[in-house]
Amino acid sequence: MMNTRRVFIMQSLTGASALAALGLAATASAEAPVAVVDTDPQAMALGYKTDGSKTDVKKYPSYAANQSCSACVLFQGKPKDMTASCAIFGNKLVAQKGWCSAWAKKAA
Repeated sequence: MMNTRRVFIMQSLTGASALAALGLAATASAEAPVAVVDTDPQAMALGYKTDGSKTDVKKYPSYAANQSCSACVLFQGKPKDMTASCAIFGNKLVAQKGWCSAWAKKAA
């Protein structure tokens, strides 16, 4: 009976260690958000540019020079943050000076 209990305890500890390691790996990958690039399919569909001044104004006439991701309600950072997550891009990072057609002015 002792061997069975000892085997059970050893297997339980090994299993718990493996689960803890997997949890740490998942947490580490969740902590490293990915930046949106101009060539991302969703970015292209929304006209996203990491530098809003390069927006095609003929294709996106709603763009104005004073609009940027940092002034958008979807920007999840502080206005001075160089990058921050964006709700429209599944919380991927967007550039402070970026712009896309989903831009909506933050309340003052």
